[in-house]
Amino acid sequence: MALTITDACTACDACEPVCPNKAISAGNPIYVIDPLMCTECVGAEDEPQCKLVCPADCIVQNPDFVESKEELLAKYQQLHP
Repeated sequence: MALTITDACTACDACEPVCPNKAISAGNPIYVIDPLMCTECVGAEDEPQCKLVCPADCIVQNPDFVESKEELLAKYQQLHP
């Protein structure tokens, strides 16, 4: 699954720089994650880096984008040929 940011986001900017896929961007008023670019860090890290640094604990699974680890890895490999 891709991740998503809830309305509890404080727009602190901690998540954007740690995303290996550049899937996170500043929205209005909260940050957003592009589900087509989010791999939950599969292929790059052992766990989602954005969730590790988020002080508001507002990054959760996106129920609209259910993907297996294999699908996430394939997406990562497409983004980083």
